[in-house]
Amino acid sequence: MLPTGPSDTPAPTQRRNRKLALYCALGFVGMIGAAYASVPLYKAFCQVTGFDGTVRKADVAPDKVLDRKLTIRFDANVRELPWTFTAEQVTQEVRIGQTGLAFFKVTNNGDKPVTGRAIYNVVPESAGAYFQKLECFCFSDQTIPAKTTIEFPVVYFVDPKFAEDFETKGKGEVTLSYTFFPSVDAERGEKRAEATPTKHSSALGVPAKAGL
Repeated sequence: MLPTGPSDTPAPTQRRNRKLALYCALGFVGMIGAAYASVPLYKAFCQVTGFDGTVRKADVAPDKVLDRKLTIRFDANVRELPWTFTAEQVTQEVRIGQTGLAFFKVTNNGDKPVTGRAIYNVVPESAGAYFQKLECFCFSDQTIPAKTTIEFPVVYFVDPKFAEDFETKGKGEVTLSYTFFPSVDAERGEKRAEATPTKHSSALGVPAKAGL
């Protein structure tokens, strides 16, 4: 006699099917959670290793400066913000290991304060492990008041190991690129953008510039 419907399916088979469906659902949820968790982990990994052209943060400048010079090119971009964002210098020439100072200018053209955060990388990507910053506006959210212009310093250096790595030792130019996006963490507590003198800027003999 042929089965007439779902009720003819043996109970053990139904239980196995339900368990299989549950395991699949749990696995799908787990993969989604892992994907979201991997974003901050990937970002932290890149900042520590310089992978994918990500600039690294440093605590101290190197104690060795080479005679060889590099041309540092600066690039500024903005996405989905009523801001004008520019680099005050197109290029700089620095010796490998020497501390450099660059300024970037942000103008909020809108009618209310807006919070953004800059992401950054360098080209060529192989230079990411050696291009390091002592001070940068990109490490936290920046809130710009309406109709206000603020200038930010960036203190950086290129690690002397740049001249030893076979992937970078022949390179003569590095581009530092920033892009400002709306902050996704603004509701957790904003850091107001302020351009005040810092120990790094003072040590270089160039004061940080006040907001206009």
